[in-house]
Amino acid sequence: MEFGTEYWMFFVRWLHVLSGVMWIGLLWYFNFVQTPTVPKIPEDIRPAIPRFIMPEALFWFRYAALSTVIWGLILAWMNGYIGDALALGLTTHVARDAYIGFGMWLGLIMAFNVWFLIWPNQQKVLGMVEASADEKKRSARIAGLASRTNTMFSVPMLYCMVAAQNLAN
Repeated sequence: MEFGTEYWMFFVRWLHVLSGVMWIGLLWYFNFVQTPTVPKIPEDIRPAIPRFIMPEALFWFRYAALSTVIWGLILAWMNGYIGDALALGLTTHVARDAYIGFGMWLGLIMAFNVWFLIWPNQQKVLGMVEASADEKKRSARIAGLASRTNTMFSVPMLYCMVAAQNLAN
């Protein structure tokens, strides 16, 4: 087996998909499993979640988002469509560029939310950054809304990514 351009394009795509599975998997875990389940957990064991589980899960969540974006941008560059995709196919009028472009922009918005809305506010909620009770309440709301927004964006984002590979050929 040769490790030529075709192999490296496959390998970068695999890293992009692997990172994306981790990112979206954790996103869906937070929104579909953890958030609705925490109120049902007995009060005496509930503090273990913000102390042990959340910091670790948020670490992997943040870096899976970053890794997904980096590998995706590298993949788009290697395939020669990064500019046309970011221009949403308006420069080429090619469906694949529009699909992948919308998916890329949704992913970039989601990654922005992770790093600049969810993570800074979760640090306050978890007590990693000093904050008053009111600030913690406000931060929990902002982080929760950004996370739910990302969950809703993840469906069309995934659709666009798959459509670019399957519908636009």
